[in-house]
Amino acid sequence: MPDIRRELRNRSYLFALLLAVVLLIVNVALVPRFASPAAWADDLKAFAPLALLAMASTPAILSGGGGIDISVGPLADVVSIVFIAVLLPTPLGTPAVAIPLLLLLGAGVGTLNGLIVSRLRYPAFISTLCAFLVLYGVGLKLAPRVLTVSRTSWTHQLAGNIGPVPGPLLLLVGPLLLWFVLGRTRYLRNLLAVGASDRAAFSAGTQVGLVRVIAYALGGLFAAVAGLAVATLVQSADPNVGLPFTLIALASVVLGGTPVGGGRGGLSGSIMGAAVIYLLQNLLAALHVSAVWLPAVYGLLLLAGLVLGAVVTAPPRAFRVVSAA
Repeated sequence: MPDIRRELRNRSYLFALLLAVVLLIVNVALVPRFASPAAWADDLKAFAPLALLAMASTPAILSGGGGIDISVGPLADVVSIVFIAVLLPTPLGTPAVAIPLLLLLGAGVGTLNGLIVSRLRYPAFISTLCAFLVLYGVGLKLAPRVLTVSRTSWTHQLAGNIGPVPGPLLLLVGPLLLWFVLGRTRYLRNLLAVGASDRAAFSAGTQVGLVRVIAYALGGLFAAVAGLAVATLVQSADPNVGLPFTLIALASVVLGGTPVGGGRGGLSGSIMGAAVIYLLQNLLAALHVSAVWLPAVYGLLLLAGLVLGAVVTAPPRAFRVVSAA
């Protein structure tokens, strides 16, 4: 895929890839069941929501201009709650109806965020923080307690296998296929150009505002897939599940080689960053490290990704000037 070939030229991505391999080897050495095919299905279920939210955070950051969407976690929660509490008990709960409606909900929220950022020119952090709070409140209103899926629901099939293919893998492949299709169009090139320099892209005739709105819409769409993954793979919905995932998703994106300034990166790097964090979680659990240290670990990984990205993108001449001084 073009995205992967581009990422292999990114030293931050290669660092994340190497770190993931090392963590995988250590996990297998400490927890032998981690290498057992029987455990892969459960690992994939736990990994899928994290990877999907990392993918959901990527397009807004790629668009540059301080772009960021911190509302993807609560949006995934709202999607899972609407799915379980509103759609499943009604005739609208069939896969052919529920899945398109949920994807439209996610893309609609993302589009609204994009319009506020690109048209009204509100700072992305402030506008998506407002969306974060609104969505969290909506989630609490719709589901003041944890909701569970009925044992007779079709979602149990998606939590298992669809034929020979694991359900979590299908959910991960969906956004990647869409990203691959977009890579065959001018959109991804325009997105990276806008992220690198919106002024230069505008001078070249690119519709900068439209490119950014679509980027936020894609993030909302991927967040909806993450919400569907939570509902089907965990078989429950909780308005508090997505809150900590916001920091984890951002750490995954930056660790995977997408700088916060945008213009470089892709979904494959975000998935690799998510794999590093997931493997690290398993390693800390195997070492019996208290879970209270996890937020500190996520923050350190985010800081490491920021520093590495700055080192990679800094002009060589700047280093010569500093060293000469």
